[in-house]
Amino acid sequence: MSQAFWTFTILFGTLINALATGIMFAAMAAGVPAAAAILFHLLPLPYNALALIAVWRSAKTYDGSGFWATAAQLAAAVWFAAMIVL
Repeated sequence: MSQAFWTFTILFGTLINALATGIMFAAMAAGVPAAAAILFHLLPLPYNALALIAVWRSAKTYDGSGFWATAAQLAAAVWFAAMIVL
């Protein structure tokens, strides 16, 4: 569960989303139509959904404390929502 949460969701997911947001802003500055720029911003959405599902499923099979499993699920869901906006 910790690898799914910390590595694939928080580390890689945040980097991918930051890159997509940067590309969106660069596209907007270059005069690309707004719809295309928004598409660049939303490109990581399938990865974000996959990371959320991975954390959710691995938390269900986590052998440790139920608190940490639930906390990881909640944090991944909040992260997913934040990455749509960010």
